[in-house]
Amino acid sequence: MSYEEPCPPPPPCRRLKIECVVTCVNHSDFLAHTLPLNLRHFDKIVVCTSPHDKATQKVCDYYGVQVWLTDAFQSQWEGIFCKGAGINQGLARLDKDAWVLLLDADIVLPPNFRKVLEAADLDTSMIYGADRAEFKSFEDWEKFYAAPEPCVQGAGFFIHITHTGQQLGTRVSFPHEGGYVPIGFFQLWHADSGDMKYPEGHTDAGREDSHFPIQWPRKKRALIPEIVVYHLESESAPMAVNWRGRVTKPFGV
Repeated sequence: MSYEEPCPPPPPCRRLKIECVVTCVNHSDFLAHTLPLNLRHFDKIVVCTSPHDKATQKVCDYYGVQVWLTDAFQSQWEGIFCKGAGINQGLARLDKDAWVLLLDADIVLPPNFRKVLEAADLDTSMIYGADRAEFKSFEDWEKFYAAPEPCVQGAGFFIHITHTGQQLGTRVSFPHEGGYVPIGFFQLWHADSGDMKYPEGHTDAGREDSHFPIQWPRKKRALIPEIVVYHLESESAPMAVNWRGRVTKPFGV
C-alpha cells in the first residue's frame, strides 16, 4: 500500500515588534493613499516632514499618526533635500528595541507583509530589502486596487513577481561593495545591530540611501523574495527625478 507523505506544517510565527519611519516632504498626495494601507503593520510609526508641509501634517492628523516637524531636510531651499538628516530625526523618536523599517511615502506594503516577516525567522544582524512593482500613474494603481491579485497565491507556494503587469523596479548593486544594496524606499534592519545613524551631508536623496546599507558587509545584505511592494508614481518619470525635491505632477489629480 502506497501513500503520500503529508506536507510538514509551516514553522510557527513569532510576534515581531516593528517600528517605521516615513519621510514625506511635499508627497502628501501619495501619503494619503499609502498611510491607511500601511498603518496596521506597525507597532509604532513616525512621519517626518518639514514645518511648511501643512498637507502632510493634515494627513497624519487625520489618521492619528505621530508627525515630527524638522527643518533638517532644508527643503525650503530650491534643489536641496537632506533626506538623511530628516531620517535621523525620525529614528531618534523610536524605542530602538525592535525591527526598524525605513519607508518612502509613495510605497504600499502588501497585505501579507507582517505575516511574511513573522514566518521568515529574520536575522537581527542583517539589513533587508524588497522588490517593487512600479505603477506609473494614478490610473494604473486604481485599476489594480479595484481588482487586486496577491503576489503569493494558493497555499503560498507561488510568488508572482510581475503579476501586476507592471515593471519591476531596478535593484542596485555596488560591485566594489560586494553586490546587492537595499536602497531607501524599503530598508529593514533591527536596532540590535547598533546602526541607528543615517549618513548626512548630501543634498539629494540618493547618496545617503545607498551609503547607509553598505555599513553591513555583503553577506549581511539580503532581499526578501516573498515581499513585493507597490511603488506609486504620478507619471512616467526617470529614476531620481524627485531626489532634490518634488517636481512630478500631483497623484490622483
